[in-house]
Amino acid sequence: MFLMDIVFLIISSLILVICVL
Repeated sequence: MFLMDIVFLIISSLILVICVL
């Protein structure tokens, strides 16, 4: 469960970075 949450956070952060760029 925790791993899934961490992966979700990483993916969301990457999406935010892409949006900013």
